[in-house]
Amino acid sequence: MFGFLKERRRARLRALPFPAAWREVLEKKFPLFTRLSETDRRELESHIQVFLAEKRFEGCGGFKITDEARALIAAQACLLLLHRETDYYPSLRSILVYPDTFVIKTKRREEDELTERHVRSRLGESGNGAVVLSWSATLAGAAEPDDGLNLVLHEFAHQLDQEDGVVDGAPLLPTDGIRERHYRYLVWARVLRGEYERLRKDTEAGRETVLDEYGATNPAEFFAVATECFFEKPHQLRKKHPELYDELKQFYRQDPVNFALPVSPQR
Repeated sequence: MFGFLKERRRARLRALPFPAAWREVLEKKFPLFTRLSETDRRELESHIQVFLAEKRFEGCGGFKITDEARALIAAQACLLLLHRETDYYPSLRSILVYPDTFVIKTKRREEDELTERHVRSRLGESGNGAVVLSWSATLAGAAEPDDGLNLVLHEFAHQLDQEDGVVDGAPLLPTDGIRERHYRYLVWARVLRGEYERLRKDTEAGRETVLDEYGATNPAEFFAVATECFFEKPHQLRKKHPELYDELKQFYRQDPVNFALPVSPQR
């Protein structure tokens, strides 16, 4: 009964008129939005309505949450949900937004006492229940759709990754039946592990790569970096890493190579 009521409420939210002010923000500050087909833009808008109704936004470090911030973050997060059965990041409750970099402290237990271990400046963080974002990095990632760097796509790829309870670069794959599920995970593991090891070797050797070298950190970061590259450098990724591109295309059920090309300015 609860699931039925939740879906009925979401259907009502998806059917609401999309605010013109939000659409104006996306058209001006999120070029990937304008490259989507009309059908996909409308689907994305419907997902944004649900996302914004269900997730709490909190400003941190003096940042004030605005409709612009909410719409821009939600659009990038929901781009990963197009064409897929989704529960809208079910473990996510809050999006915390700082004006710029923020500092986190990690702790370790020593003889029954917690002590600070590291102090690090970060642009983003994804955990169980919350995503933390730098607003300056969010704006920059949305504004430049071709550099393979997008903070929101990166952190929300982590959210998809952890839906099975483990952040390991192997998200829940859409499958039909046990046999197909087994096969899909075998292929995913072979391709993603192989591409991860390839990136590690290329990074250690100082070779130029399509994928950002941060993806060589671990398999979870590799999946997040590959997601950024998939949406922002699809032509290069498909050319250099065709199997990886195909796996991501099946997972996201999108083919960014077919997104509309940006319009060149008139001379």
